[in-house]
Amino acid sequence: MRLNGFTLLSILAILSGILSPVLFAQKNKTYPASPFPDRVILGFKGDPAHSQAVSWRTDATILNAMAAIHEADPSPDFQPKATVVRATSQQVTLDGSLVTFHEVNFTDLKPATQYVYRVGNGSYWSEWFQFTTASEKREPVSVLYFGDAQNDIRSMWSRAIRGAFSKMPKANLIIHAGDLVNHSYTDAEWGEWFEAGGWINGMVANLPSPGNHEYVGDGTEIRKLSGHWRPQFALPENGPEGLAETAYYIDYQGIRFISFDTEAGLQQASVMDRQIAWLEKVLRENTNRWTVMIHHHPVLSTNSSKKRSNDDWHTKLELLYKKYKVDIALQGHEHTYARGVNIPIGQSRKKPDGPVYVVSVSGPKMSGLAPQDWMDRAAANTQLYQTITISEDKLSYQAFTVSGDLYDTFELIKNRKGVNRLKELSTEIKIRERVELPERMLKSLKEEDLKEYNERFRAYKKRKGLN
Repeated sequence: MRLNGFTLLSILAILSGILSPVLFAQKNKTYPASPFPDRVILGFKGDPAHSQAVSWRTDATILNAMAAIHEADPSPDFQPKATVVRATSQQVTLDGSLVTFHEVNFTDLKPATQYVYRVGNGSYWSEWFQFTTASEKREPVSVLYFGDAQNDIRSMWSRAIRGAFSKMPKANLIIHAGDLVNHSYTDAEWGEWFEAGGWINGMVANLPSPGNHEYVGDGTEIRKLSGHWRPQFALPENGPEGLAETAYYIDYQGIRFISFDTEAGLQQASVMDRQIAWLEKVLRENTNRWTVMIHHHPVLSTNSSKKRSNDDWHTKLELLYKKYKVDIALQGHEHTYARGVNIPIGQSRKKPDGPVYVVSVSGPKMSGLAPQDWMDRAAANTQLYQTITISEDKLSYQAFTVSGDLYDTFELIKNRKGVNRLKELSTEIKIRERVELPERMLKSLKEEDLKEYNERFRAYKKRKGLN
């Protein structure tokens, strides 16, 4: 068959030649910088009631950047009256390209006040974003929490952060428990991460804690923090020496949020000891009513592999958590979901003597779940996000699947003496516990691992009364 002198085969070959690069580009999308600001993200460098930090990226031609800010006004007439603040800028070569990162810390702000701001250089501007400063009082705080995003971020993780924001559009903070990307030296993956969050990052302050995938090494030396981390995030620098903007804390409306850099500590025992000493001081001097820990590697593993048990350091953390009454630990790394308290079976879990431990995963990479005695709710092969609201005397927690179904929920109720009572809200959950491994995971297990999994699975189902 001929069509205007071309065979059908020739047409297919031409189409293949045209489409292949397009499809390849879609799969391997790049994110070149331009004079226009991108990757705009809120953070903190000081008191969240009186300051707000923002960072962004441009290409290397932009050296003199600035931000404009004004109290939010429903009229567009505020623009000429906005205060201009000069940015600090640094040029960094990442993935072979020279780019400029900019940062501004807005100070002398009013508490509990909405502001509108934009970033640029006078010629190239971002859109106007809005944020609200923290209150000086102990008022309710709403938080979005994500475990590892890591893989297929643009295609698969985007629905997690967008679904979470749709569920809680008035969130004050966004928490990331490490492994935000898979290859932290690959700029395109960070481009996917910022594309997925989009303008949300410019409206809600982020508190990321680094995971092992935020560290880079060649196998011959100690792994180093990604060159992207510090330039693109504006975070507190109140951590121990050598861990600026990875180990830090911030006090927000009666809650102390603490990021602990587990990857740096696991690489070097001296760094772990120094960080433990810093953490004890931060906990001992804490005058807030609630304490939230954020770190990548979990204190209690959800995986049966001894390589992931973290026995060499988790005891130290748990002792501190119990001693200083940490309320909840938000973690990642295991690519499964689990929530519970470390109390022996048979004892009441209603009054935990330590924190509630959560391990979660928001991205599509999944690992095998090994049910453990400490778990009160678990999930395998399930992408989730979490919403948390903390008031004077109650912490309300909800975990949702990325399909929007409520998967787990509980409350911590704190009395006047600071003692917590755990209230399960399982009657509100309409979907069954997703603890079975999919067939593809079962087939990948060795015979002895499969036997151990089945034993753990049967014991867990028996304890939970699952069919």
